[in-house]
Amino acid sequence: MRRSKLSALARSITLLVSVGAPCLAQAADLLPPLPPEPLPPPIEIGGGWYLRGDVGVGAVEVSKIKTIIPGGGALPPAYGIDQKAVSEQYFAGGGVGYQFNAFLRGDITGEYRGGSRISFSDSFNAFDGNGRQIFDGQGRPYKSINFYNGNISSVVVMANGYIDLGTWYGVTPFVGGGAGYAFHKMSGFHDVGAGGATGGFGYAPDKKSSSFAWAAQAGLAYAVTPNVSLELAYRYMNLGTVKSGNVACFNDPGCGYVSYQAKEITSHDVKLGMRWLLGGVGVAALPPLAPSYEPGPLVRKY
Repeated sequence: MRRSKLSALARSITLLVSVGAPCLAQAADLLPPLPPEPLPPPIEIGGGWYLRGDVGVGAVEVSKIKTIIPGGGALPPAYGIDQKAVSEQYFAGGGVGYQFNAFLRGDITGEYRGGSRISFSDSFNAFDGNGRQIFDGQGRPYKSINFYNGNISSVVVMANGYIDLGTWYGVTPFVGGGAGYAFHKMSGFHDVGAGGATGGFGYAPDKKSSSFAWAAQAGLAYAVTPNVSLELAYRYMNLGTVKSGNVACFNDPGCGYVSYQAKEITSHDVKLGMRWLLGGVGVAALPPLAPSYEPGPLVRKY
């Protein structure tokens, strides 16, 4: 009796295995495929490189006018520069730069500056043809006076660095500075005599010169789009020294072909700029898609 029960149990287990095995195999076939591999990270295009452009106007000042006599000759008695002035300049330029991180960037720029006119005058004691000093009716020394005018234009190449101080509502204050070289041109330089030099006239050929230049600035940048920012900034720029050609005098053969140097030309600039960030991200090529799963026909075995 016991053996018959064990035999019946064994036959039942065998029947269950024979029926269930195909179902388990089919269930394995019905399992979903493995998830696809994660997408590759985006590819950076252009990095932190940017292009920039600037326009503006500068209030220009000159610190000193130096008179140069060829051969180191002496200046006339009681010689002095009486007044000096430089008119405003306009400028426009562009450059290329790199945004190193959220706070530090730098660029190389070039700009043209023009529209500025320099004027000054000098005076010295007048002497007659016998070398005697001339005095007016009140016993004061009679003066020879010259009024000078010329045009100044410059091409300035600078290497600049900036520190961005954080961003609030799309506005980023920044400070910066730069150094480089200014290539100047003095054109249309001439003088007209008055007083003891009345009737005198002098003219100098155009003169090109160059000097070290540096600048410091501060401003605000506004992000119009993620790749385009507008800037409004104040800049103090030192343009160095501008030189004139040697003056050839008419009606005064003793003028000696003197030249002049306008030293420490500085400008208080207000400028409007735009930066266009070349960097961005692009989507990497997608991996090939996994073949779609199509389950086979369901087979049941009894």
